[in-house]
Amino acid sequence: MRIALAADHGGYALKSELTSRLGGRCTILDLGAHELDPTDDYPDYADAVSLEVAAGRADRGIVICGSGVGACIVANKVPGVRACLCHDTYSAHQGVEHDNMNVLCLGARVIGLELAAELTHAFLNARFSREERHLKRLQKVSDVERRAIGQGGPAG
Repeated sequence: MRIALAADHGGYALKSELTSRLGGRCTILDLGAHELDPTDDYPDYADAVSLEVAAGRADRGIVICGSGVGACIVANKVPGVRACLCHDTYSAHQGVEHDNMNVLCLGARVIGLELAAELTHAFLNARFSREERHLKRLQKVSDVERRAIGQGGPAG
C-alpha cells in the first residue's frame, strides 16, 4: 500500500514518529514538512496529500496538523477525497469500511503518539465493505460532490 503522508509545523513531530513506525509496512510518500518551520501552513500539506490520493498515486493519505480540523476541511475540498478526523479506532476503521474514507486526519495537539499509531493501524488495515447499502450512500455523496463542482460551489 502506498501512503501519502504530510504535516504542518503542528504535526511535524507526530509525523516523524509515525513515519518511523510505518517504515517497512507500506510505501510512504513523505510530502513534508521536512523540517520544523512555524510558518508552514496546513492547507499546503493537506492539499498535497489529497491530490496524490485523488490522482491514484497513493492508495490512502494521512494529514496531521495541530487539531486535525483544518487539514480535514482542506482535504475534503479535493474531489474524490473522503477525509475524516478521527480520535477513536472505531471511526478510523468504520470510516473506511462503510464510507470508503481515503484520508485520515489527525490532531497532534489532541491525541498522543500511541493513539495516533492505533488510529493509523485501524485506518490502513480496514477495507471498504462494498455492501449495497454502503455503495448506495457513497453514490449519494458523489452526487453531492458533482453537483457542487458543476455549480462552481459556494465561495468561502
